[in-house]
Amino acid sequence: MIQVIQLGSSIPAVALTLVTKEGQETVMADTLFAGKKVVLFAVPGAFTPTCSAHHLPGFVVLADEIKAKGVDMIACISVNDGFVMRAWGEQQNAEEITMLADGGGAFTKALGLEMETGDFGGMRSQRYAMIINDGVVKQLNVEAPKQFEVSKAESILAAL
Repeated sequence: MIQVIQLGSSIPAVALTLVTKEGQETVMADTLFAGKKVVLFAVPGAFTPTCSAHHLPGFVVLADEIKAKGVDMIACISVNDGFVMRAWGEQQNAEEITMLADGGGAFTKALGLEMETGDFGGMRSQRYAMIINDGVVKQLNVEAPKQFEVSKAESILAAL
């Protein structure tokens, strides 16, 4: 059975690809989130319907309000490569969102939040959002299958 990361747990030391306008770089998740208050949300796939029409756009629209609650970073992660995450962020005007690629799914697996989607794309991330304070999980909202309520920007803003 997969063990899902728990409240109070530290973010694992797993490599991610940080996507910026300047390019890409490999960063360790625990180091990236250390000393910061972070809202991290995960989507099953870039350019997919709910993710593109609602999930990422909600955080784009509410970014200033979320950051006004003391959040240092809003990050979006998906089991996609860095080139896809960069193109998706640009298409969505997500300048205030840190786009993270978990290309091989190592971070998603370390959190215990992977799901198998078969022909849709293989191993992907479940849809979730979490609040991280100095590398420690303070809130974790994982969506039930085919739902979009607890991980949306409005729900996280209310939890801050």
